[in-house]
Amino acid sequence: MNQAVNVGLIGYGLGGRVFHAPIIVSVPGLNLYKVYETRPENIGHLLNKYKDVQVTANVNEILEDPNIQLVIVATPNIVHFELAKRAMENGKHVVVEKPFTVTSTEANQLIEIAKKTNKLLTVHHNRRWDSDFRTVEKVIKSNVLGDIVEYEAHYNRFRTELKDSWKEKKTPGTGIQYDLGSHLIDQAQCLFGLPEEVFGTMEIQRQGAITVDSFEIILRYPHLKVTLKSGMLVREAGPHFNIHGKKGSFVKYGMDIQEEELIKGFLPNEVMDWGKEPEALWGKINTEANGVHIIGKVESEAGDYREFYRNVYDALSGEAALAVTPEQARNNIRIIELAEQSSMEKRWIKYE
Repeated sequence: MNQAVNVGLIGYGLGGRVFHAPIIVSVPGLNLYKVYETRPENIGHLLNKYKDVQVTANVNEILEDPNIQLVIVATPNIVHFELAKRAMENGKHVVVEKPFTVTSTEANQLIEIAKKTNKLLTVHHNRRWDSDFRTVEKVIKSNVLGDIVEYEAHYNRFRTELKDSWKEKKTPGTGIQYDLGSHLIDQAQCLFGLPEEVFGTMEIQRQGAITVDSFEIILRYPHLKVTLKSGMLVREAGPHFNIHGKKGSFVKYGMDIQEEELIKGFLPNEVMDWGKEPEALWGKINTEANGVHIIGKVESEAGDYREFYRNVYDALSGEAALAVTPEQARNNIRIIELAEQSSMEKRWIKYE
């Protein structure tokens, strides 16, 4: 398939503005054709940045437009299911912003609809293409640490104030476990597959908050412990990744730099060495190779969120398999559900 794929983007809030539109316009073969948005300030930003894009305040004009082949659902979590369902039933391929859905039951229903309609369905787990995670993945697969026995990943923020946002409301699919947690779980699943058991603690720490703003999820594998943590009251940053194997350890501070660059308004195609971390953020390794004790830095792999949408285009072209399958995204939701159940019942829950 050499022709352009017209993209309809539903939502131009933070997700659409920062993580979707600038990446879509940077990937050959994808054409940002029409955007659904109702807020005047967002529409102004959109038209200033992407002058040829159509804007509509009627979502049906995206779902039913015969000129659109691919629909991006970048909306509050609670409407992911309905919009993805309607898009596929209208003959569109679909990318859903993470988290996939608010329940694994909804996720299974969308998977079945995708099969029946023969439409591509994937979820925007773009942080598989973070610089730091790509580096962690390479270090683990190289076996330079030996068999991994413990993996710990943190994704924290320091935000004491509550925002007037749907993410802070008590509705299905809200809470930090669905937001930042879905990234951490997806990365762990990429590295290690599905766990045998799940343990979780869900907390509300900020005054006045009504949704989970701190969690710890532990995934148990036969010979491996995976700990995933996130909180909104972490002012002093600790390591993003702590990985220990039978030969050595790898510790990585700092977050991928792409989000910061995208928020500033940069486009990947306009920046030399896009996604390349400064040396100050390279991770530290302490291990042994062929009897030699090695302590030093590991140069970070370059991050590149364009790879997600390149893969989507290649999958639509029949030239590649989907990198992020809907089944994997469904598994992430199931782990969140089990972690919530574990937190309520204060016990380990078997993954099933």
